[in-house]
Amino acid sequence: MLSIDWRSPAAYGYAKHIPAAGFAWEYLRRNDEYRQDCQTIALTGGTAARELEAFAHRWGLRFPVRSRRAA
Repeated sequence: MLSIDWRSPAAYGYAKHIPAAGFAWEYLRRNDEYRQDCQTIALTGGTAARELEAFAHRWGLRFPVRSRRAA
């Protein structure tokens, strides 16, 4: 669990100035189920594209497309 005191207004002053996507990320990263799914994906390393797609779909994520040259 995160060590931020969610009851302290001072801990979230920056949230007044972030875009909607940033606010959504702040909410999502505190979700225990998301964190568990993310850890599972990270530990498996060579995760199949199908599993990554299911993960992204479950959590409403979109990943930027990277150029093959940049990879």
